[in-house]
Amino acid sequence: MSQPSDGAVQAALESYVDPYLEETLAAAQVAVAVTRTGERYLATLRYGFPVGGYQAELEASLREHLRASGLAGELEVRLESDIHAHAVQRPLKPLHGVKNIVAVASGKGGVGKSTVAVNLALAWAAQGARVGMLDADIYGPSQPLMLGLVGQRPATSDGKHIEPLRSHGVCAMSIGLLVDAEQPMVWRGPMVTQALSQLLADTSWGELDYLVVDMPPGTGDIQLTLAQRVPVSGAVIVTTPQDIALADARKGLKMFEKVSVPVLGIVENMSVYICPSCGHAEHIFGAGGGERMARQYGVRLLGELPLDARIREEADGGRPTVAAAPDTPRAQAYLAMARRTAAALARRTRDRSSVFPQIVVEET
Repeated sequence: MSQPSDGAVQAALESYVDPYLEETLAAAQVAVAVTRTGERYLATLRYGFPVGGYQAELEASLREHLRASGLAGELEVRLESDIHAHAVQRPLKPLHGVKNIVAVASGKGGVGKSTVAVNLALAWAAQGARVGMLDADIYGPSQPLMLGLVGQRPATSDGKHIEPLRSHGVCAMSIGLLVDAEQPMVWRGPMVTQALSQLLADTSWGELDYLVVDMPPGTGDIQLTLAQRVPVSGAVIVTTPQDIALADARKGLKMFEKVSVPVLGIVENMSVYICPSCGHAEHIFGAGGGERMARQYGVRLLGELPLDARIREEADGGRPTVAAAPDTPRAQAYLAMARRTAAALARRTRDRSSVFPQIVVEET
């Protein structure tokens, strides 16, 4: 078999359907460059999402893809990441230094939204992104506990801006870091939204690829106002498989649609219980609900996460699963969910608003 040209190898690689992007590399605008040394090819791929931990999986798949295409030669893959800022809802402007804000929301409480949010943030950080976490649940902030920050207080260098705390490679801010843990927030809606606006704007986030916002549960006035005020690139809806949770999740999805925030997909939490003794799998809350909802609304099913007591124990101990047990199947489920979420965001049209000139009409 003759040695294929660089162009033939590149064309074959560009036809590969990436499982996270769910389209070919060419359609997803993944930059592919191929060089050859003897019978060995070096393919450099530039993705629009963090690629840490993806090397071995992708390289094996691409080698198999080339063999199936009838192309001979050894392949080495080099991955690069180029994360872009994406458009936010009008007339809001992106937060300075923060490329993308991703809201994690649920139609009701008790579905594990905060656990999903913190593990999403930690997964992105583990995959090589610069990540922040904003706990927007003013009434019931849980991120200080989950990130092991209880009792710590953020500082300010100029009396105007707050320095976020850092934990497991993620910078974090929460009202729970500014008040006593047992102090109830007896505030009305406008006070809550004002407090969140200040936490968002007055925190010195630095340069971030993603800022994950753990939204308060529900779809009432507070949630709607926050969705209108926070410049969001995309939203993730968390649900459990049972019908009552799915009904509320649909309301959350519709809320984001009303304020022109794209929903990146659905995360089905507590999807399956694996018995630690015998390994038997049981769908305690039903099966397939998240997939049906995703299909109904034309969005992606980003992940089906396990029901595991260790996930709760790890979060309560201040070391969420992705940080505490990164090589376990339960952590791998979060890491795969995070990659699908970042890929769904990367597929969005890049924000090109700064390319177009501003037209100013003045009176003469």
